[in-house]
Amino acid sequence: MRSVREAAQGIRRAPLLSGLSITAIGLSLFIVGLFALTAHNIDEALAGVESRVEVVAFLREGTGEELAGIARAEIEGFPEVAEVRYVSKVEALYEASRELTEFSDVFSDLEVNPLPASLELAFRDGYRTPEDVERVAERLRGYDFVEEVRYGREWVDRVFALRRVAAGGALVLGGAFALGAILLIGIAVRMAILARSREIAIMQTVGATDAYIRRPFLIEGLVTGIAGGLLALGLTRLAYEIVTRSLLAMSWLPDIWIVGGILFAALLGMAAASRAVRREIRRIQAG
Repeated sequence: MRSVREAAQGIRRAPLLSGLSITAIGLSLFIVGLFALTAHNIDEALAGVESRVEVVAFLREGTGEELAGIARAEIEGFPEVAEVRYVSKVEALYEASRELTEFSDVFSDLEVNPLPASLELAFRDGYRTPEDVERVAERLRGYDFVEEVRYGREWVDRVFALRRVAAGGALVLGGAFALGAILLIGIAVRMAILARSREIAIMQTVGATDAYIRRPFLIEGLVTGIAGGLLALGLTRLAYEIVTRSLLAMSWLPDIWIVGGILFAALLGMAAASRAVRREIRRIQAG
């Protein structure tokens, strides 16, 4: 409790420096927050594209619905497959005429339905990699009544390549922004500690241990970090609202990211305060 009271007194005695530290943490993490918001929405967009990965198995002419139903039940047992939809020749023609309205005259003049029946496969989460899709497609080709299997291999490969690039870029750029935030926070906290070097010297003179001296500063760093994290969260939310209302719809950050960000800010504040006060204690002892 004594350390908490001393930390509160320290903040009250130097509100300008405390405000500077909070602002430095807030603005630094605001940049990280903007990047996290962008990276999250890119990942969601790619995940949405990935969720549309499907395989279509076109059936040979004359394949009965009973045989197709048996195959459908068997294929739904594949670990990678979430759902199998049977599309009859009539349904295929209807869907084609509805989607390709510019060819409505052609469809209406047809005497024989040229479109084959098919099985459309949707995949489970975690089983949409190019390897999984190719493995399922190869198994489908093993059925005698399957004439052709299509899934757009190049498209699937491109989606996963984009997701890998996005994940790698997020890791590198996110780390760079976090490093910049750490440097800025360290400078701000160092200035606050230097302004109280006389107080540290007096505490050493009266015999206070290093741990006793550091404790109030660590609590200050914790409070400052949390306040800066909340400031960054507010600024990020404001930017999100502005972009969503004026430019394009975006998804807000997951709760776990928000909690992690606040905890990260608290740890940054404590780490910066610990490093700065430790250096100041050593400087005073050396002098």
